[in-house]
Amino acid sequence: IGAANNLLAAMLDNHIQQGNVLGIDPRRITWKRAVDMNDRQLRNIVDGLGARTDGTPRQDGFDITVASEVMAVLCLASSITDLKERLARIVVGYTYDNKPVTAGDLKAQGAMAALLKDALKPNLVQTLEHTPAFIHGGPFANIAHGCNSVTATRMALKLGDYAITEAGFGADLGVEKFLDIKCRMAGLKPNAVVIVATVRALKHNGGVAKADLAKENLEALEKGMPNLLQHVDNITNIYHLPCVVAINRFPSDTEAELKLIEDKCHELGVNVALSEV
Repeated sequence: IGAANNLLAAMLDNHIQQGNVLGIDPRRITWKRAVDMNDRQLRNIVDGLGARTDGTPRQDGFDITVASEVMAVLCLASSITDLKERLARIVVGYTYDNKPVTAGDLKAQGAMAALLKDALKPNLVQTLEHTPAFIHGGPFANIAHGCNSVTATRMALKLGDYAITEAGFGADLGVEKFLDIKCRMAGLKPNAVVIVATVRALKHNGGVAKADLAKENLEALEKGMPNLLQHVDNITNIYHLPCVVAINRFPSDTEAELKLIEDKCHELGVNVALSEV
């Protein structure tokens, strides 16, 4: 992902260096380089300094690799051909007369796809409980769609009786993007949704300090419950999908706290399951 991202950045700067036939405005380049490290010092930089042959000086920057648009494109691509077409549509900047410039204009999509041909294949791994799983792709949900690859999900559906996939950043962001973007583009139709919650997180939402989360506090838990219940309501009443709440149990959780969550969910017609792994 990082190599393909930075290849496009290099081809963009080289185009400007070699005469800039497309008339790209260096002040309106939107494409950044990528580094697989959260280094805030590199978010905004000036590069291209030095001799005339060292490039055109301009303001630039680095994104963390998983925030690259290439990651989102890879995860939505259904084939190598589809990948090339999606890469070609990436907008990298604008010309002096305000026209968008794409990776396709730079003829970069073929070389980028060549770097990504193996990355397009899902990785089969095994969990600690010996369950097969695909680990493939991870675009951020706050700037992309927050889901693993379409290819991995389709492969899981082909190879198993059922498949469970994660949509990150909660049911108010990740799952909405999963249902509104990934499922629509891939033709997927989920049969059910599992919302994962913890007593500790709900108490924290209710105002309990982190240091006090191990203490039973039914009042704070009830104050934090609307957060979970709104997620449940979104799934059942907006998307009209069956829903179950899974509680990741911690040793400090009390029976009274667990029962309160179960009772509140039952009021909405939703079952609760304990995860005690």
